[in-house]
Amino acid sequence: MAITAKEVNELRKMTGAGMMDCKKALIEADGDYDKAIDILRTKGQKVSASRADRDAKEGVVFIKSNDEATESVLIALACETDFVAKNEEFQTVGQKILDIAFDRQPATIEDLLNLPYDDITVGEKITELTGKIGEKLEVKYYERMTGEVVVPYIHAGSKLGVLVALANANGADVSEAGKDVAMQIAAMRPVAVSKDAVDQATIDHELAIGREQAIAEGKPEQIVDKIAQGKLNKFFQENTLLAQKFVKDNSMTIEQYLNSVQNGLTVTEFKRIAIGG
Repeated sequence: MAITAKEVNELRKMTGAGMMDCKKALIEADGDYDKAIDILRTKGQKVSASRADRDAKEGVVFIKSNDEATESVLIALACETDFVAKNEEFQTVGQKILDIAFDRQPATIEDLLNLPYDDITVGEKITELTGKIGEKLEVKYYERMTGEVVVPYIHAGSKLGVLVALANANGADVSEAGKDVAMQIAAMRPVAVSKDAVDQATIDHELAIGREQAIAEGKPEQIVDKIAQGKLNKFFQENTLLAQKFVKDNSMTIEQYLNSVQNGLTVTEFKRIAIGG
């Protein structure tokens, strides 16, 4: 059947797909808009599958918090190129997925993908956009954090996001301190809040490296373990948040800085998410 330019343009407005793709879909669907939309989605699924092995190393981190600053949600929508990451529709879809995650509180990314997005699911919307844009797209990260005070931070470029939960604020405004700590996390990549939170596998690994270094340096066998423990303690100082030197003032640690802001103020949890590294 003959398909008019008006019909093609209408389908394009409904789906955002390209003119030729809309025309082909309408022809294949004999002018049925619903069938044509399904055909376009199917095309998107094929594009998505064909690009499944591609690296999505670009994208945008989105964060939303409640008014009380006690809860924040972070998602990272990834793509292949920076050009797409700056695309207005890509960012609009990412923001809406964030809103859905914030409102519906899914437990996992898989659960998030199965939630409704208008008349389709989040996963289907991503597949649809993949078909339109022609790049691999994926929700790469999804994090939810609650606490006495939760401070969000998105680094310049929107490819790196941090959430920090603070405790013992006792009603004080600690948002600036939280941002300072979040920037510290972004820059210094701590592995845990404190040495007590470092997993045993990491501790064993660092002790093993310390022993090997001591032996390689020809240290006496009886002091190898002591040297390894000393190197582990240095690892804790450099790689656990509260023990790190504050990047804005190396005369104090993060723990000391937080105490200077509000006595007893501390970090209970943090998340650092980066797209592409």
